Amino acid sequence: MNKKQKKWLRRILIALALFFAVMAVDKLGVLTAVFGEPGALYASFVLYLIPYLIAGHDVLLKAWRNIRRGEAFDESFLMTVATIGAFAMVFFPDADPHMAEGAAVMLFYQVGELFQSYAVGKSRKSIAAMMDIAPDYANIERDGALVQADPDEVRIGDVIVVKPGERVPIDGVVVEGASQLDTAALTGESVPRHVEEGAEVISGCINMTGVLRVRTTKLFGASTVSRILELVENASEKKAHTENFITRFARVYTPIVTLAALAIAIVPPLLGMGAWSDWILRGLTFLVVSCPCALVISVPLSFFGGIGGASKLGILVKGSNYLEALSEVDTVVFDKTGTLTNGTFNVVAIHAQDGVDPDYVLSMAAHAEAFSDHPIAVSVKEAYSGAIDQARIAQATEESGHGVSAKIDEHVVLVGNDRLMSAHGSNWHDCELTGTILHVAIDGSYVGHIVIADVVKDDAVQAISDLHAAGVERCVMLTGDREEVARAVAAKLGLDEYHAQLLPGDKVEQVERILDSARGNLAFVGDGINDAPVLTRADVGIAMGAMGSDAAIEAADIVLMDDKPSNIARAIRLARRTMRIVHQNIVFAIGVKVLILILAAFGIANMWLAVFGDVGVAVIAILNAMRAMNTRSVR
Repeated sequence: MNKKQKKWLRRILIALALFFAVMAVDKLGVLTAVFGEPGALYASFVLYLIPYLIAGHDVLLKAWRNIRRGEAFDESFLMTVATIGAFAMVFFPDADPHMAEGAAVMLFYQVGELFQSYAVGKSRKSIAAMMDIAPDYANIERDGALVQADPDEVRIGDVIVVKPGERVPIDGVVVEGASQLDTAALTGESVPRHVEEGAEVISGCINMTGVLRVRTTKLFGASTVSRILELVENASEKKAHTENFITRFARVYTPIVTLAALAIAIVPPLLGMGAWSDWILRGLTFLVVSCPCALVISVPLSFFGGIGGASKLGILVKGSNYLEALSEVDTVVFDKTGTLTNGTFNVVAIHAQDGVDPDYVLSMAAHAEAFSDHPIAVSVKEAYSGAIDQARIAQATEESGHGVSAKIDEHVVLVGNDRLMSAHGSNWHDCELTGTILHVAIDGSYVGHIVIADVVKDDAVQAISDLHAAGVERCVMLTGDREEVARAVAAKLGLDEYHAQLLPGDKVEQVERILDSARGNLAFVGDGINDAPVLTRADVGIAMGAMGSDAAIEAADIVLMDDKPSNIARAIRLARRTMRIVHQNIVFAIGVKVLILILAAFGIANMWLAVFGDVGVAVIAILNAMRAMNTRSVR
């Protein structure tokens, strides 16, 4: 509990102690013996008023402020009118006194509010603990000494020192040292990750063993930790349809039940159907029961808990609306490279034409790809053992979805797929090997091709199996790669459908076509900058967070921080469980309230039952909502 909640609890405990003391004195007849009749009645009125005001003075003030602002119809207003009305029954000679019930309603209402505050606080604390990854400083070497600098002051290319026990403040590459990194706060993965010279590290991880020197590759504002914090902070702003419905429902429901309570209290006695005191009490009981606290609190808390639970698994959901949409997904469409495969390409063969040196083919391809950071380009440059002389490169142009064209040593070099060759009128021939084929042409003459292979992720097969088990009807793969490669990957993973040799624009068209035939929502999973348009078009866009591009992460609705496709099924199961909890709370809260409201209208329900109908239902609904934070059943 925080200080405010502790103070709140002390106030409630004092009020409860006084309440039970007054009740004991009243029931034992001490007041009658001291003050006689009717003095005892007015004495109990004053005494019950003390715990009532101690516990509920803030509720009364809030109701008054809301009335002055023209926002009267809320739970504070309902509690205020109902409890003051219960105390006012003392002025009806033919009615039984109800000061005890009035004080009890306010007391137990405050108990429910405190419990709600604690539940929300616990949920926020859960997320805050996982997202407490913002570094306070970065160590920079200056004049032979380590200086603590603000992370915002660190520039790209600076070398920072991360000591054991410290968080990595900014994304970068290890230039010296080896260590184990705790990535649990980001990925939910409990097994430490080994890093050494040349390894990429992301901000927010905890360095566990050795000293690391890291050359920064991003500014702090663009680093992983900053993006995560921004996503979490903005998540509460994007409400689900169910949340918005509950908010609208409460705005309409509250004035209606207030007017209904007023009608119950006034109309029947005017028609001579009974005593005023009886019908006023029924109206007051109706008011207490009608408070929509259980709905207004438990539904947002369920979504908040679901988002917090997803964070434990290394899944960042940008809003409850996306969690709701994810629960209705029945079609999942994947990009291939970097999503279902590792995205770490290796050159496995170089097939040169007769009379052409394979090293010459690789050299020209590496120089043509010199300015590209595409995984395929990186693999070609890594396979080339020599140094790339950029002075030889006059120009280089990337043709999206096709490859690159460059001018090297006054020669026009084309490096890319068969479409690039065809577009420039170069002959080419296929390869018997399975893999990505990178054709190379120089001055219009075909000189050979490079075979590049990617590896399927370890958990990709399990991911597709889990998705089918979770009720996803179609798992589809879209790729710009060759038909043969796509077919082999699809067969290995057990995909329902695949489409190969697609340009970025073709992927959007395919998603549009699949959307037309999908019964539920469609989720697209990608990692590259070329996936951003498709991520935006899908009902739910899911991006790989660790290795994914900034554009993909920005366009996505959900981010997988550990790049594991198996977490998609976990996210779907968690989303569906969250929605079940939401619907349970809605049905339970409305069902119980309607029942007690009917009983109150007919005079069967008393104030004590009304307290259960309000506070009891709210507490039960809140407890149920907190189950959304538990991730054991979806791991």
